[in-house]
Amino acid sequence: MFSLLKILPNRISQGIVASYFKISLIGASGAHSSILNINMSGMKIKVLPALGDNYMYLVVDESTKEAAVVDPVEPATVVKAVKDEGVKLTKILTTHHHWDHAGGNKKMVKAIPVPVYGGDDRIEALTDKVSDGYKMKIGELDVECLSTPCHTGGHICYVVSNPGQSPAVFTGDTLFVAGCGRFFEGTADQMCKALLEKLGTLPDDTQVYCGHEYTTTNLKFAKSLEPNNSDVTEKLNWAEAARSQQKPTVPSTIGEEKKYNPFMRVKNQTLQKKCGCTDAVSTMQYVRRLKDNFKA
Repeated sequence: MFSLLKILPNRISQGIVASYFKISLIGASGAHSSILNINMSGMKIKVLPALGDNYMYLVVDESTKEAAVVDPVEPATVVKAVKDEGVKLTKILTTHHHWDHAGGNKKMVKAIPVPVYGGDDRIEALTDKVSDGYKMKIGELDVECLSTPCHTGGHICYVVSNPGQSPAVFTGDTLFVAGCGRFFEGTADQMCKALLEKLGTLPDDTQVYCGHEYTTTNLKFAKSLEPNNSDVTEKLNWAEAARSQQKPTVPSTIGEEKKYNPFMRVKNQTLQKKCGCTDAVSTMQYVRRLKDNFKA
C-alpha cells in the first residue's frame, strides 16, 4: 500500500490555514478499516472507510428505508452501500467544506441526484444551507444541526435521533475519539463552546461518529497529559487491539469522551494545573498547541 500524504496547507490568510487538501494514495488492497454495521432500534448506521483515514456514514431509517450519507468523499463506495442495503438515498449531509469531506459531492449527486446540506457556501454542490438548530428528517428519524465553528467557520454537526433511543451525532472534524480538529478558522473559545456547550450537553449515551480514524494517536497524547487516568489507558489498549485487526474505533459516546478526551476535560482542575492554566479557554489553547506538536 502506498503511503498517505497527510494534511497539507492549501491557502493561508491572516496567519490562519483557510483550507487544506488531503491527498490519499491507496493501493489495490483497499480501505484502511473494515466496514462496520451498527444496528439500533429503528436506525442503522453503516460505517464506510474512505481515503487514508476518513469515515463516511450511511444513515438508514429502517421503517421507511430512506437514507442519508454523511461526507461521501468516495461516491462509488456509497452507491454500492445504497444498493447493498436496498435503501433510497434522499440527502447528503456535509460537515464542512474541506476536500476530504465535501470533495465527492458533485460525483455523488451525478450518481444519485439528492439535495446537499451544509453550513458553508464553500461546500461543493451545496443546495440547502443550514444553520444552528435547523431540523429535518431522514424518513422518520429526526435530524438537528449544531453549528460548531472553529476547525472551519461553517462546520456543522448532525444529531440523528429516534424517539426513545440513544441519539447519534456525526461530528466531522470538530470532535474525534479522544481529540478534536485543529483551529484552522477559529479560536480556543469557539472550540470550548462547541465541545462543552454544544456537544457536551448532549445525553451521555449519544453515540459519536467522527470524520477520521485518529484514535490511537489521540489516546497516546491523552496519556502523556494524564498518565494516571485509567479510562485513557483502558481505551488505548482497546483501540490498539481494534486497529491491529483493522476494525474501526467508532463509535464512542459523549459520556466516554468526557472521561478520556483532554479537549473535553479542559475544566478539570488537575489538567488545568498541569498546563499552568486557570480556566477552560486557556487550557484548550495550551492543549491544542501541545497536540499540534505531539509525536506519538
